[in-house]
Amino acid sequence: MNSTTLFSKTSPLKLFFLASIPGAISMLASALYQTFDGIFVGRFLGQTAFAAVNLAMPFVIINFSLADLIGVGSAVPISICLGRKQEKEAHNIFTCACLMIVGTGVLIGGILYVAAPLLIHLMGAEGEFASLAVQYLQVYAICSPVTTIIFAMDNFLRICGYIRGSMFLNILLSALSAALEFLFLAVFRWGVWAAALATCSGMIVCALIALVPFFRGKALLRFCRPRFHIPMIRQIIACGSPNFLNNIAGRITSILMNVILVRLGGEVAVSVYGMLMYAEGFVQPLLYGMCDSLQPAVGYNWGAGKLSRVRAIEKCCFIASGIISLLAALIIALFPGQITNLFMADAGQDIMNISILALRLFSLTYLTRWFSFATQSYMLAIEKPLPASIISVSTALVFPVLLVGLFWPLGLTGIWLNFAGTSVLAAVMSVVILLKFRRELCQPDLQ
Repeated sequence: MNSTTLFSKTSPLKLFFLASIPGAISMLASALYQTFDGIFVGRFLGQTAFAAVNLAMPFVIINFSLADLIGVGSAVPISICLGRKQEKEAHNIFTCACLMIVGTGVLIGGILYVAAPLLIHLMGAEGEFASLAVQYLQVYAICSPVTTIIFAMDNFLRICGYIRGSMFLNILLSALSAALEFLFLAVFRWGVWAAALATCSGMIVCALIALVPFFRGKALLRFCRPRFHIPMIRQIIACGSPNFLNNIAGRITSILMNVILVRLGGEVAVSVYGMLMYAEGFVQPLLYGMCDSLQPAVGYNWGAGKLSRVRAIEKCCFIASGIISLLAALIIALFPGQITNLFMADAGQDIMNISILALRLFSLTYLTRWFSFATQSYMLAIEKPLPASIISVSTALVFPVLLVGLFWPLGLTGIWLNFAGTSVLAAVMSVVILLKFRRELCQPDLQ
């Protein structure tokens, strides 16, 4: 089934399952690898290396966020152009986006490599802790020009109808990266830099595989002579800004939290916070994979004026997001000790008590987090980048920073409660935004 038929003719419920399940599985595979990454580093290299990885990770994600900005930002106008039968413009946006991703990978990778020692020092790390974090970050920086394209390929493959292909590619990426990391750390006994090298190697291999149908001219999107123009670049940046700002703001918040944690509880506090990030990195990709995989279909139907289909697809997205989030809250609340043992097998009773409290408070996040997440995805898919960006930045930066001050008297407990408080505020904001756009979203089909 080609993407045009899938997006325009398939029933909304069937379309939801055809698109969202592979998308969720793809992101689940990625989440599982991230979990294994933390487990491998914690078990084979120790608590200091585990803390160092978590200290460097915000900068790694900032680097990848630029590729995600261009990938997501180009996917929305590409889908809408295809819905409007503007194939040549879709090909041009696709080609320009790929070139922009490689260019930013070279630039930002070079900056991060040079600046890594200073950045880690400014975080308050010293000695072996700082050295390991620098090693980890610099490997990602070196590989940046050839790894960042993988984040856009996922969007482009789904637009072209290669939904299962995208899923299998993400599974391959996770399996290959995990296998290489086990080989490098458990067998070769290499250092923390090898954990980063394993991931980058998997990304490079899968990026090359993903590009094959586009180079062969077999995909719906094709490379063409690029025609860069300001309106196109502005549109890409506008549509990609919600996800980008969410990633950047989230990393700024993580950096701020790590600075506070280093001073409040040292490596132990950083490790517990990192464990919460791994838990979030398991649930959020499921939500992201499901919502993001529906964006091409929503954008296509929005561009074609089929607003009733847009609403039907999004209804499925909201319901499924709520179910996944509530299940996640239940699992995290019931099994905090087991989750702690995955990452810190040698944790003493004091660390275990801190971790259990942190995880149970963190589980409250997912009682409401799903609503703002689905709303942000909805706004982005229908070319409403401003409200999506407002939700994104508020959730990732504004609300957490405000709550740091409000919960400061609670110490570490206030840090753990920050997630749930942010989630409630974001849900309230999302309700207000949906009500504001209610008239436009509830219009009849335009054709």
